[in-house]
Amino acid sequence: MADARRIVVKVGSSSLTTAAGGLDADRVDALVDVLARHRSGGEKEIVLVSSGAIAAGLAPLGLTRRPKDLARQQAAASVGQGLLVARYTASFARYGVRVGQVLLTSDDMARRAHHRNASRTLDQLLAMGALPVVNENDTVATDEIRFGDNDRLAALVAHLVHADLLVLLSDVDGLYDGDPSKPGTSRIAEVRGPADIAHVKIGSAGKAGVGTGGMVTKVEAASIAAAAGIPVVLTSSSHAADALAARDTGTYFHRTGRRSADRLLWLQHASTPQGALTLDAGAVRAVVERRTSLLPAGIAAVEGEFSAGDPVELRDETGRAVARGLVNFDAKEIPQLIGRSTRELARDLGPAYEREVVHRDDLVLLRP
Repeated sequence: MADARRIVVKVGSSSLTTAAGGLDADRVDALVDVLARHRSGGEKEIVLVSSGAIAAGLAPLGLTRRPKDLARQQAAASVGQGLLVARYTASFARYGVRVGQVLLTSDDMARRAHHRNASRTLDQLLAMGALPVVNENDTVATDEIRFGDNDRLAALVAHLVHADLLVLLSDVDGLYDGDPSKPGTSRIAEVRGPADIAHVKIGSAGKAGVGTGGMVTKVEAASIAAAAGIPVVLTSSSHAADALAARDTGTYFHRTGRRSADRLLWLQHASTPQGALTLDAGAVRAVVERRTSLLPAGIAAVEGEFSAGDPVELRDETGRAVARGLVNFDAKEIPQLIGRSTRELARDLGPAYEREVVHRDDLVLLRP
């Protein structure tokens, strides 16, 4: 932790806003004080993944709680995102730090060109000394292309920027072995793998009503990052300085895996399948065991409405999902390809059809 040079810090809505909605300037300034001082020597780089756009837009729009319908959430985000970034810009300016806003959707990250552009933008901002503030693009994101919570977004951004450490800031100072508000529970200092917390009942979103996450999303995010080779500290915003200084605080999640291809991690954890392809037994073995591309000859059935480039689920003949990938054809084209060889398709339909339905570079296996 002490040697971490590039750090992703995620802060939730409840740590930045009042329960009634609206930004709490003192809370924002307190967080900025910690982050700016930690990077002041020039040896540390920080990417901030910040919730709070929808929460910040509640009060200005006369809303008392986070709305449940997508249209009003998007409206609140439209108002709140500007307020959030303006507040960060002014607060970091006290230290001479420039802020760059980066808004993402999961759809951006699953597609090769968009993913590459996001990576370049973040790298360039850091190279020029700016501090990226990342948020989900709530103004335009639909249910089909949402990350669902910024904890997962933070884990994926940490992987995208090759971070050395992910710090998840909450309103609770770590993961507990029970309800932290009740006596007899204790903080879990370290998690070396899923088995360490298999017995823990993890709570959902808090009482403030301004966020979407909770401890369960933070633990899921920590697991994603740890499996990708990135250690994680989960603690409260009030202990952010301790976490960045590598002092004992919160819960430390050890690495459980190694880095994988950036885009495949996004495909596995951030994409929503728009349809499904059922594979015959031979194709399942080829894709899962030999890690080959999916060819038309191995497809038994298709369902859903999707376009070329969309994520689809690959299922075995029992309906179990075995993989996820980006499809190269529209759903309406698939029926004429089923069970046929690429050579036959090229002869009958043209050379454009002599290719994989899902290329192995655009395919990720799902854990059973």
